[in-house]
Amino acid sequence: METKNYEIHINAPIQKVWDLLWNSETYPIWTQYFMADSQMKSDWEIGGKTYFIDKAGQGMVSTIESLDEPNEVVFKHLGTVKDGVEDTESKEVKEWSGVQEKYFLRAINENLTELRVVTHISGEHEKYMDNGFDKGFAMLRNMAEN
Repeated sequence: METKNYEIHINAPIQKVWDLLWNSETYPIWTQYFMADSQMKSDWEIGGKTYFIDKAGQGMVSTIESLDEPNEVVFKHLGTVKDGVEDTESKEVKEWSGVQEKYFLRAINENLTELRVVTHISGEHEKYMDNGFDKGFAMLRNMAEN
């Protein structure tokens, strides 16, 4: 696994950027470059359950390891969800289970926010993730600034 960093500066207050990242109405817009009709469902509890799923309910099950709104959230990916069944034990899942996706927001001033994501990616998914974050962050900036 390779560690990748994605970063963008957005001309908007930190809370607005946080809200656009995780709001159920705006999350599918900026994450469409990863998966169409993407949804995130979370109890927003450290050690709780977070699901990154498509419209059919297929995707990943994760947990929150660290949460400091609006500055940071760290997700730990645990496994997959398919047909309503969580898989955290198969050989395929165990090869990447435990990978983190860390979101850091920093207020440079009251109207400028730095957003940085640090994640681990296997080589076969690098271009997919690069495309998703590059286009997704551009969409997020567009929503925040307009």
